[in-house]
Amino acid sequence: MSVATVIAAVAFAAWCYLLLAHGRFWLCRQREDDDTSPTTFDAGEAWPKVVAIVPARNEADVLPRSLTSLAAQNYPGDFSILLVDDQSSDGTAVVARKIAETAPRQITVVPGAPLPASWTGKVWAMNQGIAAANASAVAPDYLLLTDADIEYHPGVLTSLVARARRRRLSLTSVMAKLNCETFAERVFVPAFIFFFQMLYPFAWVNRASRSTAAAAGGCMLADRAALANAGGIQAIRGALIDDCALAAVMKQQGPIWLGLSERVLSLRVYSSVDEIRRMVARSAYAQLRYSPLLLLGTVVGMALLYLAPPILAVAAGYPANLLGAAAFVGMAIAFQPVLRLYGLSPLWGLALPLIAAAYLAFTVDSAYQHRAGRGGLWKGRVQAGAGKQ
Repeated sequence: MSVATVIAAVAFAAWCYLLLAHGRFWLCRQREDDDTSPTTFDAGEAWPKVVAIVPARNEADVLPRSLTSLAAQNYPGDFSILLVDDQSSDGTAVVARKIAETAPRQITVVPGAPLPASWTGKVWAMNQGIAAANASAVAPDYLLLTDADIEYHPGVLTSLVARARRRRLSLTSVMAKLNCETFAERVFVPAFIFFFQMLYPFAWVNRASRSTAAAAGGCMLADRAALANAGGIQAIRGALIDDCALAAVMKQQGPIWLGLSERVLSLRVYSSVDEIRRMVARSAYAQLRYSPLLLLGTVVGMALLYLAPPILAVAAGYPANLLGAAAFVGMAIAFQPVLRLYGLSPLWGLALPLIAAAYLAFTVDSAYQHRAGRGGLWKGRVQAGAGKQ
């Protein structure tokens, strides 16, 4: 048996496993907006108190949409918002206070303190917001930890709280639907969602018997008592990938849930490939625990899964070419549900090997940026040092 045949057989077997036995991740079945269960509680049971914590660093341009949509939630219980102005220089606090003047919910702007050395910026801002929420006369039952660039449909909070209460979840998270309008976004955004689901199959995340834990940092509803029992947000104070780190500690307190949604929207725009590269490079090497060996394994694994099948399909002899073609078809099929979610042509499935190659280059660049002292760069902050725990 030739080397090409062995590689093709391994790639084909890998895609058979991914399609059939890896949590059916590619089907995109875990959906927040598909929940049709009743959103009411037993007679006499009040809706829980919720406080939204919004860390915001230089987000003045998106707040008129994001913060306004958050304040417009039709939640029937006690709901208020704490926006932590994380040392912004663009008038974020001014814009937030202007919105608060006419908002239907209470919005309080908390001036952010300087970042301590052992914390990453977003987690430190969340910590200050949580401390302010806990200092209120009546502590909240749930904390909605949400990014400043997230826009909400009016019924989302009610749906999230009902799901969390009904299933006794310690953490309920929604992967926001990312912006997908520019060419760079159409190329890379669906693949980002696809790879994330492959890395953390949502069905496994949502199964209490599985250790797999993940969350999407744009929208996370945390049970306040469970978070306190987990050691508070300071338990992940140095985490660069804070959402998945939080999911890991919260799953030790109780079940968690993660799903997709078309009612939670990201307003972040990536107008160029370089902006996508910087977004990926900020945390990809941290995901690999800053390990050169894991980086090497990722390079080999991605090449085997995504690059080898199309190359062998056109350049190898029988049976390697047939196995490579079958693996290529398998990956293109697996990509279709995400493409439908984002309203893109099925033909984008044929481009997945090239897109994966670009993501692989971004991951290698992430390691380079870390070695160059620029790891975790986000809005002027280099945070990879804090992220190494």
